[in-house]
Amino acid sequence: MARPQRFPPHGMEDYDLGALSDEQQATLSSFKINTRMQNEDYLRTHPEVDVLISGFLRELLLRRPNHVREFAAAYFINPDLPAAVKEKVAQNQNKS
Repeated sequence: MARPQRFPPHGMEDYDLGALSDEQQATLSSFKINTRMQNEDYLRTHPEVDVLISGFLRELLLRRPNHVREFAAAYFINPDLPAAVKEKVAQNQNKS
């Protein structure tokens, strides 16, 4: 019997345990596991994602803008960002 093994996230309704058959729940659980594994593999093989996210969060926390959405938009459309990410990835690889 493949039932969810965790409680629902805080603020969400309880799982409807009768909504899916055991087979459907097993298929869904397998899909979730495979998706998570694929996501982890992608993140391991694409260090630029880590550089983008950590760089953005660092700037966000240092500057503490009043308008986060506008700050995020400006950060990610910066024409210098691709070169900065490429440089940081190279620096990180040289450290390893």
